[in-house]
Amino acid sequence: MNLRGIPNIITILRILLVLPVVLALLNEHYGVALLLFAVAGASDGLDGYIAKRYDCASRLGSILDPLADKLLLVSTYISLAWLGLLPLWLVVIVLVRDVLIVVGGFAYHHMIGQYDMSPSFVSKLNTVSQILLGFLVVLSMSLLPLPELLIDGMIYFVLVTTLLSGADYVWTWGRRAVEARADEDINRSD
Repeated sequence: MNLRGIPNIITILRILLVLPVVLALLNEHYGVALLLFAVAGASDGLDGYIAKRYDCASRLGSILDPLADKLLLVSTYISLAWLGLLPLWLVVIVLVRDVLIVVGGFAYHHMIGQYDMSPSFVSKLNTVSQILLGFLVVLSMSLLPLPELLIDGMIYFVLVTTLLSGADYVWTWGRRAVEARADEDINRSD
């Protein structure tokens, strides 16, 4: 059986879950949103497992997977902020970081060349913390009211990891761009 396309199909299905998650949140059907959020999270783990286990990772998958994560997270965060469950300033900071990364990647690609952007540890920690915060807020609204101190602590943890991750991307990719330009100048002078 050819498994090559299965991770990408799972990722596309996760992208299709974004609208139902948002609609459930905005209609304050938090139990449904929690279930859909859990399905999306499980599908993220499943597509990654299949891609690695059966050696069927692809360039398309390396683009679609983080895109699916970002669409779900950003949509969830905007919805939760709209409902007054997350502070708007946090959503703005998360969005600015994401835009900075996209613009930086676009600029690097067009000014330097192709790149293989693998996320750093701090970036992975940021993604996990963002997912966990969204999950905890929806869980608190649906099944299990959580202490406000826990949610507030997670909000500030997401703030710190978002800022660190953004700084890490700027530093790492800025340094790589400078090194690539320097190598290019050395090759021209030879």
